[in-house]
Amino acid sequence: MLNRKKEVHELMQLTPTQVVDRAGDHLIVCENLDDLHHHFAESIASEIRNNNAKNIPTRLILPVGPIGQYPILAEIINKERLSLKYIWIFFMDEYCDEKGKALKVDHPLSFKRIAEEKFLSLIGQEYFQVFKRIFIPNESNLKELSEKIEEIGGIDVCFGGIGIHGHVAFNEPESGISNTDFRKVQLNNFTITINSIRAQIGGNLENFPKWAFTIGMKQILNARKIRLYCRNGTPYDWANTILRIALFGEPGDDYPVTHIRNHPDYMIITDNDTLNTPKVKL
Repeated sequence: MLNRKKEVHELMQLTPTQVVDRAGDHLIVCENLDDLHHHFAESIASEIRNNNAKNIPTRLILPVGPIGQYPILAEIINKERLSLKYIWIFFMDEYCDEKGKALKVDHPLSFKRIAEEKFLSLIGQEYFQVFKRIFIPNESNLKELSEKIEEIGGIDVCFGGIGIHGHVAFNEPESGISNTDFRKVQLNNFTITINSIRAQIGGNLENFPKWAFTIGMKQILNARKIRLYCRNGTPYDWANTILRIALFGEPGDDYPVTHIRNHPDYMIITDNDTLNTPKVKL
């Protein structure tokens, strides 16, 4: 039986050099957060460029978190006049209220609003070529999105982040997580706490969304490539542990991200800050 506590204790003793050596080609380390965002933006742009050259579609799963890559990506698209004529974008998730309604676009935590402000509104006329092929899950389209991904031939690349308890999108730990589909999920206390800190809402746990709509791990794991960006992005070193679990932890439903290790083409991109051994080791 897996002793996750012991496993994590041992992983946290690894030095950054040991992590890099052990991870091999599955890990890329950027100098800092800015470099990570540029890497993220260029990785998406490269997929579009390469597929455009072959006159084939680009089918992507994208996160709203991290978001620092999107203004950079918009700049690349505009500067290169990169065509989005054949692109499909499935944003991973969206918060919803206790009644099961996606947050309205004027809500400060609305992922749809953030995607519009930080990316889509910045790409000018190219946006109008693709807006009918951009999807964000909500209460009325979950089945449609699952069917649409199958209809268009699957996902080329799933880009995303990693949550503190190993969630990818809002796939929180639960039994059978690797086979889940688009659905409404209840966020666990770990996610609510760390996301409320990152959202700069003053620790307002009472009014932070407790539910969300999310793409399933099935869609993520069925993508041809998986590229996850793991970073602290704050003064708190909250992601140093999950980076090591994602890279080396035994696959299990208690940390959903570990299931990517059974995927034929996955990579995790981090920065030196997140790679570092925590100041205090337990």
